[in-house]
Amino acid sequence: MEGISISYHSRNLAYLSWPKASKAALKKGATVIWPFGACEQHGPHLPLITDTLFAEKILYETCDRLPDELPVWTLPSQSIGFSPEHLGFSGTLSLSGGLILQIVSEIGQQLAGMGFQRLVFFNAHGGQIGLLQAIARELRVKCPSMAVLPCFLWSGIDAVEELLPDKEVEQGLHAGLAETSLMLSFEPDLVGIERPYDGDSQLLEGKDISVPAGWSLEGAAPCAWLTNELSISGVIGDSREAHPLLGDKLREVLIDHWAQLFLSLMESNWPPVETK
Repeated sequence: MEGISISYHSRNLAYLSWPKASKAALKKGATVIWPFGACEQHGPHLPLITDTLFAEKILYETCDRLPDELPVWTLPSQSIGFSPEHLGFSGTLSLSGGLILQIVSEIGQQLAGMGFQRLVFFNAHGGQIGLLQAIARELRVKCPSMAVLPCFLWSGIDAVEELLPDKEVEQGLHAGLAETSLMLSFEPDLVGIERPYDGDSQLLEGKDISVPAGWSLEGAAPCAWLTNELSISGVIGDSREAHPLLGDKLREVLIDHWAQLFLSLMESNWPPVETK
């Protein structure tokens, strides 16, 4: 795949021989990062693979910034995830929560059995944040010798919010300004010419429905929304001002954030785990 560096291949567990994988797992602080995405609709202008592509591309470039000696390896991406909210749109593929729990639990237990001390879920699909957090907790109980860290690509990065209008930070949940711009930076040929503006405000017009004070689609008091109840196009947000320059800025902010986080993690002995 174009854009994958030699250093990334050297960190990908799937590219190692079994003796090298065995040695890798036994290094002090040995950490595996597992990219999670989805195969789901992203409006009429973005590909189904959007979330997986973001997880992979950001992780590739983040790994390029890590010192070669750090014991960090990646797994092949989990490219079909938990996407029931988008099943009203053709092309979306979704696994059940129970099946994902089984898959992740089995792989996690195998990694712990090899001797890896950390497993990071590097997730780019917002619809499975809670599921992966729950799976991480269960896996942690089953594997006391391995720490499990469920991370979301876009979460907790103030610099991202500073690049976006407040309304898009709050309501641009899917295939809006941020995701469209980021795709224009990574893979402009995959972005269609349409720039949809859609979401709950359009479908609620003319209906005797209003959002109660303090409630929202996501946040402190969210609801379990389905996309086709909120959007005609599949977009929840405003992609009209999407631009590759904004995408370049988002890309740099994301990579810088995660490179710093992985560096600080690898320089620590956190989280604590039981020693074998």
